[in-house]
Amino acid sequence: MMLKERYTNEIIPNLMKELGEKNKMAVPKVLTITVGVGIPSGQKEAKFIETVDQTLKRITGQKTVDTKAKKSIAGFKVREGMVVGKRVTLRGRRMWDFLSKLLNFTFPRITDFRGISVKNVDATGNLSVGFKEYLPFPEIRPDEVERVHGLQVVITTNAKTKERGLALFKQLGFPFNS
Repeated sequence: MMLKERYTNEIIPNLMKELGEKNKMAVPKVLTITVGVGIPSGQKEAKFIETVDQTLKRITGQKTVDTKAKKSIAGFKVREGMVVGKRVTLRGRRMWDFLSKLLNFTFPRITDFRGISVKNVDATGNLSVGFKEYLPFPEIRPDEVERVHGLQVVITTNAKTKERGLALFKQLGFPFNS
């Protein structure tokens, strides 16, 4: 069963009972998933930026957007308008497919994975997970990798509180370590 179907048929009724809601529209839901990579100021070469771009396209199946610096910071050798990262925002079907892939393939492939810390859920119920390397994703073949970089996955919900967000993520099957 697809994760979206499971959410609609099983998770919403479970969350209604757990959170004491009478209306299924009041149950928290996943709104967007943002996958981003920061580009260090020392790595401004075109080949590294192209590698980041291709990696994000392969992992998400969507074109990347440049993240530009809003103001200049001399200490970091950053000028206003300079590309400091790449990101992709997923919604709808691609979001649910990525979430399913994250839960079923990516987390189990991480070596020495002990679960996600509850501290990764913020006060408004959003989850941020950082990856030191992108190799656990199934689209990446390790023999093709020239330079490894990290990436950040942010799952945005409409939960409003940390407790409601945690309830949603636990029902979806996120492996928390506590």
